[in-house]
Amino acid sequence: MADTPPTRPRPANWLRVFLPFAFGYYLSYLLRNANAVLAPELTRELSLSAADLGLLTSTYFFAFGAFQIPLGILLDRYGPRRVEATLLLFAAGGTLVFAWGHNIGELAVGRGLIGLGVSACLMAGLKNFSQWYPAERQSSLTGAIMAAGGLGMITASIPMEMLLPVLGWRGVFVLLTAILVAAAAFLFVAVPDRQDGIAKSTMKEQWQGVAHIFKSRDFWRFAPLMTLFSGGFMAVQGLWAVPWFLNVDGLTRDGAAQHLFAMAVASLTSFFAMAAFSTKLIRRGVKPAALMGGLLAVAWVCLVMITTRIGPQLPLWAMTSFCASTVTLGYAALGGHFAPALYGRVSTALNLAAFVGAFSLQWGLGVLIDLFVAADWSKASAFRAAFAVMATLQLLSWVWFVVAGRRQAALRTSPAHVRPTP
Repeated sequence: MADTPPTRPRPANWLRVFLPFAFGYYLSYLLRNANAVLAPELTRELSLSAADLGLLTSTYFFAFGAFQIPLGILLDRYGPRRVEATLLLFAAGGTLVFAWGHNIGELAVGRGLIGLGVSACLMAGLKNFSQWYPAERQSSLTGAIMAAGGLGMITASIPMEMLLPVLGWRGVFVLLTAILVAAAAFLFVAVPDRQDGIAKSTMKEQWQGVAHIFKSRDFWRFAPLMTLFSGGFMAVQGLWAVPWFLNVDGLTRDGAAQHLFAMAVASLTSFFAMAAFSTKLIRRGVKPAALMGGLLAVAWVCLVMITTRIGPQLPLWAMTSFCASTVTLGYAALGGHFAPALYGRVSTALNLAAFVGAFSLQWGLGVLIDLFVAADWSKASAFRAAFAVMATLQLLSWVWFVVAGRRQAALRTSPAHVRPTP
């Protein structure tokens, strides 16, 4: 008979179960956003165009997203400890290749390996928590691990800016290589194994579960929103925010790093708020999808005000970061529409949508900026026009989310509707 997850693990177990995965996700977020601060150095040293820089940075998202579906199956079959520890070694190889790279091809390979290597950091943590803790603890644990990612985001702003004169960008990545190897060893040795939640089904049956998810109307209600909002936020915060601050707002490098730091703090605050208050709001009848949709609408309004230069810019960037970070509520909101045995594959499928968006928008914004500049637009105007295109796409995805939600709610309340068993 399977073990029942303990409701009150010993403190030592909490450290062994939570801390290694939290540190891995911290590194994941740090590496995701590192190129935002490094962008001026990379552009100058390698003579990169905006499209080159966008493509280089977005290879992280391409590799990360492409591995999400196999990742869900691996986590369900082999467990989070083995999968994440192994993948972190790939990330270490990627940071080393990036540190030694001297052209865009070599750097893109390194960036892609980094994306592959950290692709499990959040999903492995969530899978691990589901094995050890009861359902009522999952919301707070998700907020806590997201907060660890927020600390990584903060580290990729002013602290990394301070390290660059000392180590240079290549030295920073050599240091990150050593840290990733240590993190992989720590996770592999410290985390205890547990067989609860490990799938015994065949590979064919697991792929059938994936097919069921992608055929679901519920999934396609959430996927565009995740692609355009989560992907767009990652694309901007991970790369284009600093060039915007320099070219549109006219800030210095130090000022840009301070703005990026403020955005990171706002995201971190959002994660803590979700951990502290989301469960209470849901118990009072506020649905996760409605909460997320409302806050993403606020994020969109703030982005439009930034693009049109209305109002004080720093508070708007901070509010955008705070509200856009709540898109992670989508994992729980969508997961509730599927059987628990599919949760790992549901979350990685939704993550795939987010990273398809991040890759496409991070590269696509660079292409648009280059096209507008080539048409004799100023850089500031080119950035604003490119962001306006992204905001338009986000609005369409939000309208689809609301309309599809109302349509599906009407279907579920119809007497003729019978919900299929996943």
